[in-house]
Amino acid sequence: MKIPWDELRVNFDEHSSHGLVEDWTWLIGEDKTPIMASSIGDLFLSDTDGKVHWLDIGAGVITLVADGVEDFKEKLKDEALVNELFMVDVIAELKATGINLKKGQIYSYKKLPVLGGDYSAENFEAIDMEVHFSFAGQIHRQVKDLPDGTKIGEVKFIPYKD
Repeated sequence: MKIPWDELRVNFDEHSSHGLVEDWTWLIGEDKTPIMASSIGDLFLSDTDGKVHWLDIGAGVITLVADGVEDFKEKLKDEALVNELFMVDVIAELKATGINLKKGQIYSYKKLPVLGGDYSAENFEAIDMEVHFSFAGQIHRQVKDLPDGTKIGEVKFIPYKD
């Protein structure tokens, strides 16, 4: 199934984009601004030098992907890279099962991989974009220093504040 480009990304209000990264500043710092959200729940950010970074929500890591926005646009012409960054196969499977996004929603993990979830379509659901980024950022911050295999007994969520 071919997925149109507009279904691989989700629009967000640039004026309130700080709310998307508020619970990720511990990892990304204060100098990055969201420029694109993938419908599979990751963010692409530009730093003060114009470099573009990929905030991989499933893994809880940030990776430099381009030296600038124009370089990023050029890289997005590479089908293999787009498939990797945007998880096109998973999105196709979600759409085939009738799980479509409404305005302000994003595909989010039911159980984050860091908590034992996987990257299969069965582990995704459509939820509010701000809730997705806030929840995942808080979880990753709380578990970042735990050794692999640590049993997690409780997860606390602090509601998003505007």
